Amino acid sequence: MARAFRQQGWAVEVTRTGGPGEGAALAAAAVRSGAQRVVAVGGDGTVHEVANGLLGSGGGVPLGVVPLGTGNDFAKLVGVGGCSPLTAVGRLVTADARVFDVGRVGDERFVNSLGVGFGPAVVRARNAMPGLRGFLSYFVPVLRAYGGFRPPLVDIRSAEFRERGHVMMVEVCNGTTAGGDYRFAPDADPADGRLDVCLVRRVALPRFLLAIPRVMRGTHGRMREVALFRTRRLTIRSPEEPLLLHLDGELREAGTNEVTVEVEPRKLKVLVAR
Repeated sequence: MARAFRQQGWAVEVTRTGGPGEGAALAAAAVRSGAQRVVAVGGDGTVHEVANGLLGSGGGVPLGVVPLGTGNDFAKLVGVGGCSPLTAVGRLVTADARVFDVGRVGDERFVNSLGVGFGPAVVRARNAMPGLRGFLSYFVPVLRAYGGFRPPLVDIRSAEFRERGHVMMVEVCNGTTAGGDYRFAPDADPADGRLDVCLVRRVALPRFLLAIPRVMRGTHGRMREVALFRTRRLTIRSPEEPLLLHLDGELREAGTNEVTVEVEPRKLKVLVAR
């Protein structure tokens, strides 16, 4: 792949992550060394780490993506979703630099989505089944997670929306998809200064199974168990237990019963394929 970049006239230095969190440190080091672009080669977890490293360094160096993961949700936003590595390289060379919003919770940013409830449960189930590939790597963990899932009592508050009750999930989206093929926020725009929130209330298994294909098509907004809204800031509180989150598919134990999620407009430069 480095050869492909060099054939396009780019001077390339390749560094590899050796463990969780190292992508952020490597991205920050690349900025300090004068890199003009930083390309994340991997899945959404790699993109998440690299983006946080760039944002911690000011966000002025553009982020490019060569997708090698399973879901590759952020890659879809930048026009290289479904591309082979060599095709992605070709598109990056001619890509335009744009500025995207990011979401923030505490000291950590997310570029695609943050989830509470069923989303983190699915991530945990998927992490326990590393041998699955393709669509099965997302569909099978959904069914596995449902069996042991207890919808938490959650209080959601924003200027535009307020609700308290037992929920299946809350997905706070900067991008249109999460989990690969699930279009939780089909109309989301990562550069509009707002986050798109999808709330799914407690639902029985038959209705839940019916909802899956509708979420994949992005038509779930008409279901009575679903609420969709846009906001710049919201608070999520779980009075009965500490929150478990995912940020771009990476599990985080909040260590608290309440978090505030907000958008940081026009924060991250990205390379978007034409």
